[in-house]
Amino acid sequence: MGANSELGEFLRLCRAAVTPAELDLRVPAEHRRVAGLRREELAGLAGISVAYYTRLEQGRSTNASDQVLDAIARVLRLDATQRTHLGDLARRPPRAVRSRPPVEQPDPRSAHLLASLDHVPALLLGRRNDVLAWNRLGHALLAGHLPYGAPDDPATRPSMSRLLFLDPRTRALERDWEHYARTHVGYLRLVAGRYGEDRELARLIGELSMKSPEFAAWWAGGNVRECTFGSRTLDHPAVGPLEVTYQVWLQPDRPDHRLEVYTPGPDPAAAAALDALARSRQP
Repeated sequence: MGANSELGEFLRLCRAAVTPAELDLRVPAEHRRVAGLRREELAGLAGISVAYYTRLEQGRSTNASDQVLDAIARVLRLDATQRTHLGDLARRPPRAVRSRPPVEQPDPRSAHLLASLDHVPALLLGRRNDVLAWNRLGHALLAGHLPYGAPDDPATRPSMSRLLFLDPRTRALERDWEHYARTHVGYLRLVAGRYGEDRELARLIGELSMKSPEFAAWWAGGNVRECTFGSRTLDHPAVGPLEVTYQVWLQPDRPDHRLEVYTPGPDPAAAAALDALARSRQP
């Protein structure tokens, strides 16, 4: 799917999610075939012509200004993440050629920081959620059934996206799998808007859409989510149930590499479980 098609799809989904009543538009209900805004209603509220907005939604206009995008985002009540995604899609070249990106290598500064975090679980993830590196506790917490050295070779690097949707043991690990998986889909859509030329990312999304009905359904919903902090409740096969919180740290010049750090949740039992896990996995 090209950038213009993705832009049109995103605009249609957002337009369908806003009702006239939410914007104090008084319109007769009879003969109305859409629950959301019509194109002419959105265009009028945004202060642009219907013809121009139609061209934009149909992918026939590629030069939307920041002012136009801001006006559309205001009417559609987009949050900060959705506004970013809208801008990413609108500014991508209409006929961008997908190419194979260079093999990702761990950012040295992030790798050095990861090496110093031996007391909490941590992972260094690439733009497609491939594990570029992890510490022993991060490996034990999230993927202890895989070889510890798997991230060292690009050919064997674990994909956290594939594990989440296609690996039964990873799925069983998540007590609230649907919530976390939906968040993951929203994040992947955000990344796909930012890196539309990445052939490997497109292949990943295609594979997950084919092999996971849940992924395909949630991807079609068009939601975008930033994923920089949150909590996960796990049923860990070695230490039992525990809640952890995660935070993502970014280097400003390498925003596609994310250092994901986990800490125990508020229940003291979570800290005890992580301590037990660390003792069980000491080399």
